[in-house]
Amino acid sequence: MERNVILDIQKLNTEFHTEDGIVYAVNGISFDLGEGEILGIVGESGCGKSVSMLSIMRLLQEPPAKIMADKINFFDRNLLEFSENEMENIRGSQIAMIFQDPMTSLNPILTVGDQITEALELHLGMTDKEAAHRAAELLTMAGIPEAAKRLVDYPHQFSGGMRQRVMIAMALSCSPAILIADEPTTALDVTIQAQFIDLVKRLQDQLGMAVIWITHDLGVIAGLAQRVNVMYAGRIIESGSVKDIYGNPNHPYTVGLLGSLPRPDTDRGERLYSIEGEPPDLLGDMEGCPFAPRCALAVEVCSYEVPILEQVEVNHNVACWEKEKVRKTY
Repeated sequence: MERNVILDIQKLNTEFHTEDGIVYAVNGISFDLGEGEILGIVGESGCGKSVSMLSIMRLLQEPPAKIMADKINFFDRNLLEFSENEMENIRGSQIAMIFQDPMTSLNPILTVGDQITEALELHLGMTDKEAAHRAAELLTMAGIPEAAKRLVDYPHQFSGGMRQRVMIAMALSCSPAILIADEPTTALDVTIQAQFIDLVKRLQDQLGMAVIWITHDLGVIAGLAQRVNVMYAGRIIESGSVKDIYGNPNHPYTVGLLGSLPRPDTDRGERLYSIEGEPPDLLGDMEGCPFAPRCALAVEVCSYEVPILEQVEVNHNVACWEKEKVRKTY
């Protein structure tokens, strides 16, 4: 089936100019997103997952940030060429984002009803009455009981899980084409996490929107996404379908991430795999493969030349000089 690409990013770079020097947070990443797809972006903290999405949304202050790309096309229009007013019309209405901690994303001095109806009135031109009715529908859709009564409540009157449901109601208020979820379940307990993921899957299926789900938890992505980008040091080091990434990883970092997941078919006393060392400092230029200092398979070329992302199978790409050895070893 032919994919209808609605977001196409080519060679996105994001730098932060600081007193200590330039921080190279995102380094030449390219990917696309099809209509109705769920794309997972995984990697440890500081790898550039969130910064890349904030760059796409143009939510970073410039300066100190500097966003560069060949293109960030949303329905064939380059977002880098948009004015700030045009971007304000895109944010929330066509591309929506929900964040890790809803308590810092929701305004504590406004009712949740006011915060949801604001977008409906601004982007869709609804009256107060129409917006209030739609806000109650959205809260009900997000699984909040007695939604009409809860419109007058403040964020502190909701539990963490319920606040995250309020956030998804806000995000879906204008039926966006893309929902970006930035580690939205990290602050939730395991049971609520599962409920929230099921909710997103159900709403995504109902509304047909595309989803970009950012997380460090590959376990979440396994049952949620169709495709996965694995990021390290601001780069995509492996990308492919869930089946490719989980069943046939070709990068030692991906292997390490998968090895650190608890599995029901292993002995209770067996220790989980851990990746030795620490992520690299992104301040200043980096020579060679950024994962080389932590990689057991590194060879001389890894220390001075950055591997490019190359196709190893259909729609499966890897940036590793020793990918053949990875396949044989693991």
